[in-house]
Amino acid sequence: MKTVYRILLMGCIGIGAGCGAAQAAEPVAALVERDIRTAAAQYRVLLSAVADKPGFPRTVERGEIRTVDAGDWTAGFFPGSLWYLYEATGDEIWRSAARRYTERTAPAKFDKRQHDVGFMLGAGYGNGWRLSTDPAERMRYRDALLAGATTLVTRFDPTVGAIQSWDVEPGSAWAYPVIIDNMMNLELLMWAARAAGEPRYREVAVAHAGTTLKHHFRPDGSSVHLVDYDPHTGAVRARVTVQGHADGSAWARGQAWGLYGYTMMYRETRDPAYLAQAQRSAAFWLGHPRLPADKVPYWDFDDPAIPDAPRDAAAAAIAASALLELAGFVERAAAARYRDAAEQTIRSLSSRAYLAAPGENGGFLLKHATGHKPGGTEIDVPLNYADYYFLEAVLRLKAARAGR
Repeated sequence: MKTVYRILLMGCIGIGAGCGAAQAAEPVAALVERDIRTAAAQYRVLLSAVADKPGFPRTVERGEIRTVDAGDWTAGFFPGSLWYLYEATGDEIWRSAARRYTERTAPAKFDKRQHDVGFMLGAGYGNGWRLSTDPAERMRYRDALLAGATTLVTRFDPTVGAIQSWDVEPGSAWAYPVIIDNMMNLELLMWAARAAGEPRYREVAVAHAGTTLKHHFRPDGSSVHLVDYDPHTGAVRARVTVQGHADGSAWARGQAWGLYGYTMMYRETRDPAYLAQAQRSAAFWLGHPRLPADKVPYWDFDDPAIPDAPRDAAAAAIAASALLELAGFVERAAAARYRDAAEQTIRSLSSRAYLAAPGENGGFLLKHATGHKPGGTEIDVPLNYADYYFLEAVLRLKAARAGR
């Protein structure tokens, strides 16, 4: 079965070969419009399928849509995708649905157990604040985001200089774990600093980014998944993985989080150290000998099962979106490389090998994402955050082409 899976991917999604050649010839404007039409068709199916269910659709398990409650780190991605569909189409159906599901994530703004408040609120409330034209609604969204930022900074320890990712249970091997994913939650703090005129949010974000920059990255530009600190001294206790293949391996989604996170932090601060790390992350990703020709990575760059290892379409979508933004901050030659790589990735994700046909895949967009392979969960499945970052990448590609 693994061999069949590999043949299908290699035969259909290699850019310049087979059906990939037809995709490569498709003009960007047509590609974008096709992706938006497909997304609208799929999400009508998904909306209908979960209409009578509580919570938020996260994935498909054994042929059934799995939903999660507002305390799940992925809860905000579904309303975020609905807002992106509204932005792409102007259709009221998406704004109405986005409003309903955004309001359901409200409990996250006071959830001090979470370091993922930025994910949980930013995708829904953040895009809602950006796209709404109703002053009262925008104020409600602003208040929710500021409450979430205030909650998030309670997990910051100045001795460590970072926001703690996971609570530590009695008997745990960790003392103060910080994962690379946490870079993504800093955008909420940077926004809050501007919106409230409160520098404390920015100070926490910058401190966390600096600590992560110092301790998470290897000389080759790749990132460790988790760094554990001594909360009494701030010293590093261990560098390990939870979701990757091994402590010294390059878990694909972790590399994408780092690429995206430091690109975003450069946008927010213009600190050249952040831009340098974003470019190191991009060089590692794009120059890796085990990055497939279609630019959709295996779930971990160092899985010894490659080429029979699962792909991760979610990591590909995150990286494509990040590369499109990074292209706006660098000199012309590098910008062209980043845009071309992002476009190749999006073309692959838009092919029949990854983008579901209407009515398939439970209504989700992308196939072949990987959540937590070592944990044996969400392997080769659709994931709501894969869809969210795919839609973001498609909209960024459209904007980039329009700006040329």
